[in-house]
Amino acid sequence: MTDSLQLPDKPVALRVMPQPADSNVHGDVFGGWIMAQVDIAGSIPASRRANGRVATISVNSFIFKQPVFVGDLLSFYAEVVKTGNTSVTVSVEVYAQRMRLNGEVVKVTEAMLTYVATDRDRRPRALPSLD
Repeated sequence: MTDSLQLPDKPVALRVMPQPADSNVHGDVFGGWIMAQVDIAGSIPASRRANGRVATISVNSFIFKQPVFVGDLLSFYAEVVKTGNTSVTVSVEVYAQRMRLNGEVVKVTEAMLTYVATDRDRRPRALPSLD
């Protein structure tokens, strides 16, 4: 049994509820589906910081902490933790509200991804200054 948490008190990047097509026959959501949603959530602050197009260049870490079930309400929290000349590293945490278990909240995934800012030809470009 896991201790129930509260959702973080910070802006949510993405919120989604997995459907039966996102799971196996037992109702367990596919890890690959979760990874795709994490990538989408991480790209949001990355593209904001880059002021434009970004491409995922690295999944630095990815940890599945708890299973995800059809009907869970997933909240994805993403924040920039590091920038380079062309790159943006984003931390993503995913929490599930177990809709069928009185709204219990559990942390289900955490990941670190790196994106690179790209130009219209999809070549790396420098990040804009924060001035």
